[in-house]
Amino acid sequence: MDFIAGIISKIVQTLYHFLSGAGFPNYGLAIVLMTVIIKIILFPLTKKQIESTRAMMAIQPKMKEIQEKYKYDKVRLNQELAKLYKEQNVNPMAGCLPLLVQMPILFGIYYAIRDFQYEGPANFLWMENIALPDPLYILPVLSALTTYIQTKQTMPKKNPGDKPQEGIMGMMQGQMMTYFMPIFIGYISLSFPAGLVLYWIVMNIMQIAQQAYLNKQTENK
Repeated sequence: MDFIAGIISKIVQTLYHFLSGAGFPNYGLAIVLMTVIIKIILFPLTKKQIESTRAMMAIQPKMKEIQEKYKYDKVRLNQELAKLYKEQNVNPMAGCLPLLVQMPILFGIYYAIRDFQYEGPANFLWMENIALPDPLYILPVLSALTTYIQTKQTMPKKNPGDKPQEGIMGMMQGQMMTYFMPIFIGYISLSFPAGLVLYWIVMNIMQIAQQAYLNKQTENK
């Protein structure tokens, strides 16, 4: 993790020096550019993850039927599920692998920005020092808002004929993902360095844009 964090720190410094040469010496802008570049590089993995998740959601009704039909026969249950995956050309692990590849990179970015050593002025927009928390709390609000939008965007759309979510636990999990996580992210962002929160917001915006692009592609097929 330290190795990845070190690379990220060098990328931010390189972008800062590049911006300085262009007449815009600003660490906040360097963090924004770094986040955009990395999200573009990771887009193929993001695309694979989203497509796999969408495919698994599409076969959920059939999976539930099989699970209900063979709930007392685990061997037959696994056989029928494997058959379903093969027929639908779905790999249940395909959505996990891209995420596993991305996680070390994302954690490396987190630690790099959190502990970044600024060599020059660290002001950005209304903030005098992005190594400190946002004094106006604008970034924490934006972090919560973009997290909420990104979470809602990934939730499955309900059709008129869909049955309501089953069980209290299912409802609680849905509510937690939709509302609790954005509030929690916004809350912890109050004490995080503004540079780190800025990274999170830009990452969310990129994720929202990439998700919208993939959704549009699916609709046009």
